[in-house]
Amino acid sequence: MADKSYLVAGLGNIGPEYEATRHNVGFIVLDAWAQASNLAFENKRYGAMAVYSFKGRTFHLLKPSTYMNLSGSAVRYWANELEIPIENIIVVCDDINLPFGTIRMRMNGSNGGHNGLRDIEEALQTRQYARIRIGVGHDFAEGDQVNFVLSQFSLLQIPELPSIATRVVSGIKTWALAGPQSAMTELNTKHESTENTPSQ
Repeated sequence: MADKSYLVAGLGNIGPEYEATRHNVGFIVLDAWAQASNLAFENKRYGAMAVYSFKGRTFHLLKPSTYMNLSGSAVRYWANELEIPIENIIVVCDDINLPFGTIRMRMNGSNGGHNGLRDIEEALQTRQYARIRIGVGHDFAEGDQVNFVLSQFSLLQIPELPSIATRVVSGIKTWALAGPQSAMTELNTKHESTENTPSQ
């Protein structure tokens, strides 16, 4: 059954001070998924887990409790524990190199300077795992990257988060049911943010 089981790791930092911050967009997506599906996360080793079944597939939703920079320990542990192959692992994280609201899915690649992806890459000893990067923008002065990603989304951005989460969840289901190419076609399309649209 492992070939029909999937590990979906949404990256973030635990603790109330990090809630709704840009770096926690992976948590935000999984929380939205759980809420929409009436799922409850259960605190387990290395993270909080929820299980979602859909059309013969089982999705294990993981919010690591190891903090962002040590996300690899949680992903490696649960991949081994659940006997989930690398090709059935997908990671959801923030990306400061993409405009806010832009979503990019890749089946492999570099960590792009993202500490969570770097640690997962080292823990799994491969770059051959799927990842969905969600753009959070890069509206910060040189050297202020850490403060930017650890600050909350703007008041204009917050209302857009539910629709972003819905798109990502839909893409993950497509990935499991129809394959990576279909999912990338669905997700890697231009998305116009309303953030800078004048109010009517």
